[in-house]
Amino acid sequence: MKPRSDISDPRVIKALTHPLRVQILRALEERTASPSELADEIGAPLGNVSYHVRQLHALGLIKLVKKTPRRGAIEHHYKALVQPPISDNAWADQPNVVRKSVVGSSLGQVGDAVNAAAAGGGFTRPEAQLVREELALDEKGFKDVAKELGRSLERVAKIREDAAKRLEKSGGEACSGNVVVMLFEAANGGTPAKG
Repeated sequence: MKPRSDISDPRVIKALTHPLRVQILRALEERTASPSELADEIGAPLGNVSYHVRQLHALGLIKLVKKTPRRGAIEHHYKALVQPPISDNAWADQPNVVRKSVVGSSLGQVGDAVNAAAAGGGFTRPEAQLVREELALDEKGFKDVAKELGRSLERVAKIREDAAKRLEKSGGEACSGNVVVMLFEAANGGTPAKG
């Protein structure tokens, strides 16, 4: 599993191994916010959040969108930038410790989102999906499934862009949703359970 909103620069991949940076990026994907607002939301010290916001900005993962005068100072507001996905080669070139850290952080975020949605009735819509499929694949089959999931994610991105345009035009309210796609080698390394 590799992050879809990342670029091939190893510094960026390394930056995303810090859980606070992942939280900041997640928040800024949804809205514009200042380090002060992010610190309150995340529950982290303002100094730490400000430092990580500066690092994310320097790496080009977020952009400054406005400045607001506040009590004799200037408050900076940021928004996450959409980045091209990391290439398979760039991901493969990362040390295992970096890949494990990024995956662990991502899985923690997924777990939090799924648990919150389940507790809040997020799976009650008839269109909601929760699918787990155990597969017995050869090497070609594994690569074919990965390619098919990549095409599906490209289509989801296009649907999201079209929806954003419609929402902007209509001024309507967005229906918040999450899509999680995973393909991974099973821990048992064997064939799927029979059932």
